[in-house]
Amino acid sequence: MIRTVRSLGAASLLALTALPSGAQSTDGFVGAYLAARSADANADFAALVDYGARALAERPDNAGIMEGLLVAYIGLGQIDAAVPVARRLTDLSAENELGRIVLLGDAMAREEWDTVEETMSGGFSVGGLMDPLILAWTAIGDGRMSRALEIFDDLAQDEMARQISAFQKAQALAYVGDYEGAARILSGEEVELTLNRSGVIAYAQILSQLERNDDAIAAIDAQLPTTGDEEVASLRAALEAGETVEFDAIRSPKDGLSALFFNVAEVLANEASPSLVLIYARLAQHLNPDNVGAVLLSAAVFEDMGSHDLAVETYDQIDPDSRAYVQAMMGKAGALRRSGAEQEGIDTLVALADRFPDLAPVHVALADAYRYEEMWPESAAAYDRAIALYDTEVPAQWAVYFARGIANERGGNWVQAEADFLKALELQPVQPSVLNYLGYSYVEKGQNLDTALDMIRKAVDQRPNEGYIVDSLGWVYFRLGRYQEAVPQMEKAVSLMPVDPVVNDHLGDVYWSVGRTREAEFQWSRALSFINDDTDLEEVKPDRIRRKLEIGLDEVLIEEGKEPILTRDSAAAN
Repeated sequence: MIRTVRSLGAASLLALTALPSGAQSTDGFVGAYLAARSADANADFAALVDYGARALAERPDNAGIMEGLLVAYIGLGQIDAAVPVARRLTDLSAENELGRIVLLGDAMAREEWDTVEETMSGGFSVGGLMDPLILAWTAIGDGRMSRALEIFDDLAQDEMARQISAFQKAQALAYVGDYEGAARILSGEEVELTLNRSGVIAYAQILSQLERNDDAIAAIDAQLPTTGDEEVASLRAALEAGETVEFDAIRSPKDGLSALFFNVAEVLANEASPSLVLIYARLAQHLNPDNVGAVLLSAAVFEDMGSHDLAVETYDQIDPDSRAYVQAMMGKAGALRRSGAEQEGIDTLVALADRFPDLAPVHVALADAYRYEEMWPESAAAYDRAIALYDTEVPAQWAVYFARGIANERGGNWVQAEADFLKALELQPVQPSVLNYLGYSYVEKGQNLDTALDMIRKAVDQRPNEGYIVDSLGWVYFRLGRYQEAVPQMEKAVSLMPVDPVVNDHLGDVYWSVGRTREAEFQWSRALSFINDDTDLEEVKPDRIRRKLEIGLDEVLIEEGKEPILTRDSAAAN
């Protein structure tokens, strides 16, 4: 892969750590330069373009500023604007990789296949398997399909390259109308393949072209079950209706290259720097503006960077008539919430639900948004609408019943909440989050304690290092009066979540119950010190903790009309 691009937010895109020599002599440059560096630090691409362009006007030979401008232009999806800067950069430094990949992308977009091949054959490397695959699609663009097939077949000899080569070959065959050959490859008959979402869609389209809609539906159901993806749902509905679905995954060699850059960006998303992923995704979009996957990936990169405003702008690039529009608007709503515009995010989802009233995932997203804002009645009602749209029950629906259960429980409707939790367990009997939540709720209510213990033990067996779940086990032992058994569990919970006020408060109570009163007071004091603006004061009550520090847990329990724990003078033993 290209190596010159730095991680956004981790190092200056301007590639400078100090003002260049002589900078102090030009006030206009100094101001623009410092403003550009500030924009760089905040990944504010629009400002970086503005101030970087001003700085470059003052220092036209500064390669670092040019690189910063290129990354900013690419991040904004303005590849055409990046090309002149890339030309200047490569004139200054012929081997500059960032400049050369921008020019390579421009040549691909212009279908200048001789230029692409000359660049790739002249020693420039995009990286790894991309080089031969770029040459293969270049050959297709140049009308040399036989040469492309030779490249694909040569790559297939390498075990590491076999899968990606087979998938690329299948797309190329489908592009030239050989749907039989493409389907044979994508079926896994020749090479074992694991298809991603776009691969499954392409395979289904190819099968439909062969009048094999039933097989296409089976492929979708097997590999993309219950995704809640509107584009997939729409495709499946068309197949069920007997329509012959157009193969539009690859309509030109540029589309093939776009898919290649997108697929690589998708693979790199969890391991490479955000800037590199963004470059590949934006080049994919430049080669094929209809590559909505590339747009969505770019938006996701911005979210990972914390650039939520840019994420919102990118989601808005999806056309309202696109089958990916629903997914984009749900992503936009999430980005708005994370940017602090919670109500605007909710309004986005309300409008989406009004436009698509029969899409359960939209109502689930709206319900989730209300739940994040602790709008419990509104959340439960939106979950109601989603669940009412389910035609059949599938295990994946446990999460929706669980979420509605939380909304009902927090909203004071315990009867309905308990029914929701039990329904979630009916769909997914050993789901640890549900087992823990319901078990803990029983403990807090003093109900079904033996059942609660069994539930929480099962949850701990599956997630032995999940602090909240281990805390629940210690707490149910405490509520059952099995104090000695509670100690090691609660101590482990605190080791897993050392600054959580609830867990520290619980450990204080457990220590008190076994006569370790000084340690109890220490833990209660710690619990108070960890309370902040994000603390749920329904779970941890500061005034009650202060009262325990003043008079002890037993006296607090007596004040509350409950039985005290210590019936002996165990404090003296501490």
